[in-house]
Amino acid sequence: MTNAAEIHAPARTVRVIGIGNADRGDDGVGALVAAALAGRLPADVSLLTRGGDMMNLGDDMGGIDALICIDAAAPMGEPGRIRRLDLATQALPREMPFASSHAFGLADAIALAEALGVAPKDIVVFAIEGACFDVGAPVTPAVAAAVPEAASLVIAEVERLRGANRPPREAFDA
Repeated sequence: MTNAAEIHAPARTVRVIGIGNADRGDDGVGALVAAALAGRLPADVSLLTRGGDMMNLGDDMGGIDALICIDAAAPMGEPGRIRRLDLATQALPREMPFASSHAFGLADAIALAEALGVAPKDIVVFAIEGACFDVGAPVTPAVAAAVPEAASLVIAEVERLRGANRPPREAFDA
């Protein structure tokens, strides 16, 4: 049974960040998903786009309850495949080949933010497998085709993280 405090509780603060370099083919998919999300998220959800430099991601994590990142993953045989990684229930695999254009990537930025105590409790990463990361290359058709589905998955995740579809707390304590 839901009590009055749960019904009127403010929504949790959520930030969505599309990550990648639009000048490197499929590496720009995070920015494409962010563009597809523009105007489709609740007004209290912040939507950012960040290039491949992850050094400032820790600053983006401050003052929020939950973070959703969308980033390209290196080729593994299925371009356009979307993988959802919920860091509240699983560790970000160190072998996860994110397609960062810098030596300091998403996994490193999250680990650093956690070590510094600025990472939110809930972090979800949507990794979209790419095929081509050449400078000046366009996004490949398979990756471009994944953008609408990825945007829909992010919208559903935002609602879950804001608390709209979250089970009562006691369900997690079993």
